[in-house]
Amino acid sequence: MGGTAAQAASADLMIDLIISLDGYASAVGWPGWWGLEGPEYLAWLDQEGQKGYTFLLGARTYRLMSRMSEEAAAQGSGFSEDEGATLTGLAAVPKVVFSSTLQAPLTWPNSELVTGDAVQAVAEMKRTRTGPLSTLGSLSLCRSLLTAGLVDRFRVVVFPVITGSTGRERIYDGYPDVSLEMVENRTFDGRLQLLEYIPTVLSGPPGTGRVPGDVRR
Repeated sequence: MGGTAAQAASADLMIDLIISLDGYASAVGWPGWWGLEGPEYLAWLDQEGQKGYTFLLGARTYRLMSRMSEEAAAQGSGFSEDEGATLTGLAAVPKVVFSSTLQAPLTWPNSELVTGDAVQAVAEMKRTRTGPLSTLGSLSLCRSLLTAGLVDRFRVVVFPVITGSTGRERIYDGYPDVSLEMVENRTFDGRLQLLEYIPTVLSGPPGTGRVPGDVRR
């Protein structure tokens, strides 16, 4: 396949998610990370935080995460030490927030507001920026960017729980069909599985004779 826009871009974009085995982003009554974060995983998160990502998020995730970050910075927040460090650390990293309802200036430090079309804005960021881009939660934004062919890497960390009764936010609802070429995998703390792929959005199921659309086009 010939050169593609994403291959020529200065900035790569990664969708980055944590999920239960049955594909939920969270569950009612469960703690953060389903209570299964361990030293290897937390050390890896610290290493990832030093790679200079700019995080992309929608208004709902911004409201949730900025509030949690502020609460974690206060005494007696109720967060564990590891959760608090992760949440407060997000204040220092660059973030781009896509929303037509929020108003500038945003109160969470290092947050830039974009009120226009998110897909167009991210395509421009990929052309003009040099550092890596990564989503932060924001499932609707992830779906839009994947469908638009802007995603270079698709990474999930699978937590070994099934939350059929309490699970919330089904990750893959509304996704197109996608084939995945694995480029990395590893296990943290003997229980968490990281899977990283190059995604290709498909025009139809394999074998239908339809030509797949490369997500990196």
